[in-house]
Amino acid sequence: MKSSTEIRQFLQQQQTRRVFLGRASQGVGALALASLCDPNVLQAAKAKSDRWPGVVNPLHFPARAKRVIWLTMAGGPSHLETFDPKPKLTEMHGQPMPESFTKGKQIAQLQGQKLTCFGPQHKFKRFGKSGVEICELFKNIGSVADEICWVRSMTSEAINHDPAHMFMNTGSQIAGRPSMGSWLTYGLGCEAENLPGFVVLTSLGRGGQNQPIAARQWAPGFLPSRFQGVHLRGQGEPVLYLGTPDGVTRSQQQNVVQTINALNMQRDAIVDDPEITTRIAQYEMAFQMQASVPELMDVSAEPKTMLELYGCKPGDGSFASNCLLARRLAERGVRFIQLYHKDWDHHGGLKQGVEYKAEEVDRACMALITDLKQRDMLKDTLIVWAGEFGRTPMSQGDGRDHHNAGFTVWLCGGGIKPGIVYGATDELGYAAVENPTDVHDLHATMLQVLGIDHTRLSIKFQGLDVRLTSIAGKVLRDIVV
Repeated sequence: MKSSTEIRQFLQQQQTRRVFLGRASQGVGALALASLCDPNVLQAAKAKSDRWPGVVNPLHFPARAKRVIWLTMAGGPSHLETFDPKPKLTEMHGQPMPESFTKGKQIAQLQGQKLTCFGPQHKFKRFGKSGVEICELFKNIGSVADEICWVRSMTSEAINHDPAHMFMNTGSQIAGRPSMGSWLTYGLGCEAENLPGFVVLTSLGRGGQNQPIAARQWAPGFLPSRFQGVHLRGQGEPVLYLGTPDGVTRSQQQNVVQTINALNMQRDAIVDDPEITTRIAQYEMAFQMQASVPELMDVSAEPKTMLELYGCKPGDGSFASNCLLARRLAERGVRFIQLYHKDWDHHGGLKQGVEYKAEEVDRACMALITDLKQRDMLKDTLIVWAGEFGRTPMSQGDGRDHHNAGFTVWLCGGGIKPGIVYGATDELGYAAVENPTDVHDLHATMLQVLGIDHTRLSIKFQGLDVRLTSIAGKVLRDIVV
């Protein structure tokens, strides 16, 4: 085995002429100038491999929220069978859809077909002191309706699943942009010592089309790869290849990680590649997660009353279990927790499909809100419930087509006004007509309650200052405390 001196000599030989000339041109003068402009630059260099502190430091203004739990209903839930009552659509069930609503408008699979009004398939009722009207299937969410802000005027630019997910997650339909979880951990860092700042959990439902969810939805894009979301599986091994191999002790594993990181640091001292710094941090994080993740995923120590509240069984991989894990992740300092629950794509079998969805998510959403509030964590945890788009008020057999001109999302906790309805769609639920809102506005508002000015969280990419909200976005100040 080569000695450390021989290894260092080898790495030094690999230094490229371009790196050498680039560094020589910068010299001591550049370092002196940098230290004059920012006295902390030398200290930052020393702490290069430490936990990421975030670039928004200090915050742009006082934060109301510390973390985000984003509940993604993948497939596009129908606002007309969940949270947006439309009695006029019920009256017009089976009648031709008025052309004034749809002429010249973008429609997904119903383009050029006869358009017929399709009334809501389930009844609505009022809940809470606020008297908000939502589908009666969601009675548990209704029981905490006074904690929720209902945004009934959301719109999206995209009308097909993958680009719509990209737009909701990154603010762009183009793959390769950083996800909102990556932006947030880049901006604020992470409070967790032994867990990633951005964690993703997925679950599969029934009663709809199982649209695939790609890992690029939680990718860091052009941000350093340390801001990648980490997918924790609800069943089986939580993170693939994380466990210690048979016959290897934890002490031996630590020695391997320390040796690899020492080699990486020597290489980084030569070429100054930020991805090497990321690699060092991720090796250390993976080693720490070998101990922290099994403890996190083991919910058997939770009181029986807590499991009953969520309606889950340990290790069943359900949306309810993932909601409980989301609370445990939030307690441990994870900054952004995103849950995907699939099978909301109801082109057919809508009535029964929504019944299945209500069974799967209604109780768990209520439990998450209730649990966080009991722990005094709801006040600084922002919960967002959203699909990638809504569904048409026109029928597609016994289902509904994709729709992006108006749908509902809801927010709760973390600086959001509770028990209010913001915005509205027209009488048939086709388009947002009161306070139309788009995804950039939602992102801007999310960053606002976290203490970030969305116009100032950016990074230089291909000569442009790129940000999560693109060149758009307005804070929805009427829903912020």
